[in-house]
Amino acid sequence: MSISPRIDLHMHSTASDGTLSPAQLVEVAAAGALGLMALTDHDTVAGVLEAQEEATRQGIHLIPGVELSATGPSGEVHILGLGVVPTHPELLAHTSLALSSRARRMAQMVARLQELGLPVTMEAVEAEAGPEREALARPHLARAMVRAGLVGSVWEAFDRYLADDQVAFVSTAPIPAEEAIRLIRGAGGVAIWAHPSDEQLEEGLDLLLECGLEGIEVYRPRILPPRIRRLEALAQSRNLLVSGGSDWHGPEGGEPLGSFFVEAERLA
Repeated sequence: MSISPRIDLHMHSTASDGTLSPAQLVEVAAAGALGLMALTDHDTVAGVLEAQEEATRQGIHLIPGVELSATGPSGEVHILGLGVVPTHPELLAHTSLALSSRARRMAQMVARLQELGLPVTMEAVEAEAGPEREALARPHLARAMVRAGLVGSVWEAFDRYLADDQVAFVSTAPIPAEEAIRLIRGAGGVAIWAHPSDEQLEEGLDLLLECGLEGIEVYRPRILPPRIRRLEALAQSRNLLVSGGSDWHGPEGGEPLGSFFVEAERLA
């Protein structure tokens, strides 16, 4: 297979909180001239098989992945597992527990919004998520709020209510970061720290390195060149792999899939 040098190693489908099915996501990625992609749904690998089958039809190379929520020294962090075996028993056992935890968390967030006088329901959130989803996530709740006329946009829902520092936020009660890294590596994957902030890196990088972290996500949409250079230098100084991806959830974000990509030589 001839692989395009355009790469995106972070995106989501309806198996978690994306708006396209795994097969549709691959179709759109191929139409956006991506040659290599990773499906990294939140705490589930349920969409990987469907995505792999469509990737074969489309002539695009797909890396099976997952994005695990975890607790690090600076709070909640997300660890990407790239190249995991999606049928690995321990990984599947964890994702089953994580999905149950996400459902409980969503019920708590809905209850907080109701206490604030906002008439959103679990039924509305589940309807917004659709029958294909595995994980309930904040974008589902945000879309339900938009549909109910409680906010004008998904972004407003997060800014006013759902972001990490806002009134309706509830943590996913994630596993320790060292456990997430162990699960990923045990399932044959590479453990990459997704979208770390400078503060998180300063507070937590040494500990996560001791736990087996193998790389950091450097290339993302709208990241400024000076920060890219700092992250590249940090990765080189710690012998870390670098990764990059759009964290694409759907077309409502405004940017078509494929408009952001990383050149192959950056990830050689």
